[in-house]
Amino acid sequence: MPYMFDPQLRNALAARMRFYNEIGIYDFYQRAPSIAASASTASLQEERTSLQGEEMSLRKSAAVMTPEAVPLKILATTSVLSFAEEGMSDPVKALQAIRIDLGDCTRCPLHQQGRKQIVFGVGNPKAELMFVGEGPGADEDEKGEPFVGRGGQLLNNMIKAMGIEREHVYIANIVKCRPPGNRQPERDECATCSPFLMRQIAAVKPKVIVALGATAAKTLLAMNSSMLQLRGRFYEFRPSGMPHSDSGWNGCKLAVTYHPAFLLRDPRQKGEAWKDLQMVMKELGMKAPPKMEE
Repeated sequence: MPYMFDPQLRNALAARMRFYNEIGIYDFYQRAPSIAASASTASLQEERTSLQGEEMSLRKSAAVMTPEAVPLKILATTSVLSFAEEGMSDPVKALQAIRIDLGDCTRCPLHQQGRKQIVFGVGNPKAELMFVGEGPGADEDEKGEPFVGRGGQLLNNMIKAMGIEREHVYIANIVKCRPPGNRQPERDECATCSPFLMRQIAAVKPKVIVALGATAAKTLLAMNSSMLQLRGRFYEFRPSGMPHSDSGWNGCKLAVTYHPAFLLRDPRQKGEAWKDLQMVMKELGMKAPPKMEE
């Protein structure tokens, strides 16, 4: 008979696993047993007694647990709970759960560097197409919505050129707080914040993601390649940390194109970005309005 955990302990472990996922830790491994441990064989009753003892200890110190303190069997049971919204049939509720979990985030230094508010995400919770940018700028930080400044206006035009409206897609960023001076998010900031984005992607379940710019592409794909190398093809994408038990969605295609802010600085690349979007449209079976067709 499988060992059953107390609901209070299970919730404590789920919170601890969620914490590790939020800071970019998804996989845990059992240390090699010592010679003494490997030389002995414990009975099932002894193992159960040991787990019960560990459970009592964890109840007392769940707030200060380390990976070494958590039995491997418990980790295997609770790792799927990093996506607490798993199994929610309504993506709206799933996104709400993620936003509540994010709270008034203080997990990285950005919350102390002038941000006014968290910029979570916006759009159709059931969108087939999702755009992921780098991070909010001053206009986004002021309004609390991604891509509302000059770059956002260009993104809106890009979306319209595809024959759809902004409300039909879902838009988010790698980091949800404005980096000071609109600088590029640092690696640790991306690593801390991106688990929430992964959960947003798993909630929306898009067919295609468009990574806008190098920071978004490199973070999502875990690749350190140039834009020239990253563009022009699709990647098979599945959010890191996503439970493999989700039989209704096994990931999506991911394409890379230039960030709208870059296109404002170098309009000559707009034609290349349009080629990327046409590739996405073909994948989704979309047809551009006649005036936008080549």
